Amino acid sequence: MKSVIQRTYKGPDHLVFEDVPKPVLNSNQVLVKVEYAAVNDFDWSMVWGKPLLYRLMFGIWKPKKTTPGMEIAGIVSEVGQGCKNLKVGDRVYADISEDGFSGFAECVALNEETLVLTPKEFSSEKAVTIPHASLLAYQGLILSGRIKKGDDVLINGAGGGMGLFAIQIAKSYTSSITGVDKDFKFDMMKDLGCSRLIDFQKVDFTRESTQYDLVLDARTKRGLFSIARSLKKGGVYVTVGGDISRLLGIFFFGWIAKLLTGKSFKIAALKPNKYLPEFYREVSPENLRTYVDGPYAFEDLPMAIKRFGDANHIGKIVIKIQE
Repeated sequence: MKSVIQRTYKGPDHLVFEDVPKPVLNSNQVLVKVEYAAVNDFDWSMVWGKPLLYRLMFGIWKPKKTTPGMEIAGIVSEVGQGCKNLKVGDRVYADISEDGFSGFAECVALNEETLVLTPKEFSSEKAVTIPHASLLAYQGLILSGRIKKGDDVLINGAGGGMGLFAIQIAKSYTSSITGVDKDFKFDMMKDLGCSRLIDFQKVDFTRESTQYDLVLDARTKRGLFSIARSLKKGGVYVTVGGDISRLLGIFFFGWIAKLLTGKSFKIAALKPNKYLPEFYREVSPENLRTYVDGPYAFEDLPMAIKRFGDANHIGKIVIKIQE
């Protein structure tokens, strides 16, 4: 089978495509024929080895896992003897970041519990855009942010994979959604439900006078007290990713900022694949809208990872691994 192999932290140009043996299954594993994979922040970080702190997870000097790829959709092609819930031919999808990555390959062996049956309403191309980004949005807005009816909400990174799901969740709670991203994404953001749009290349939302009940941030790059200016009294800020030094600042000093400002600062710790049923109660599969950047051919993966890093995509960057 064909697989992407990463041996250094020198970026996507140093990824190579190799023929490797199919994985040998443990009793509780299934073999998934990967039809589509999506590019995510972890993939970009894994390929570059940045931020350096992540190397504690990926490997200090070189990658411990030689094949990135954390979000897949495909078909079960083999089943281990101990598996009870899945069978050959089942269509599945998942965030596989807690089960060894390795999604950028024609086949991957995964624990049965990692995988979720693909809803009948979704093609594999659509399904692969959902598990990671949708749950960042759900867990950020619902579980950490405790969004309420009538809240004024700002979503930073509203034109990316997480943002498009966050808009759809927030729409059922409020008529006032401010979306922040590059201006070429505005049409999609407005179409999904944003009532106000900010181009972050021209305007810093933390320097405006407008304040919000809830801010969901996929690109945390500002300090605590800059963020606090954008929150109403009692407001909540939730980050789902960004600059590691800023995230550490929120982790260690958010409670101090809360004491001083009366505003809350939280980091949403993603639980992969959990709460998908709850997410679909917020945005039903029949009404869920997704945006695919691509799909790109498997051999175009290095270019797609660069594209992700440049934030020049709308929605999720999807790679077609095989038919």
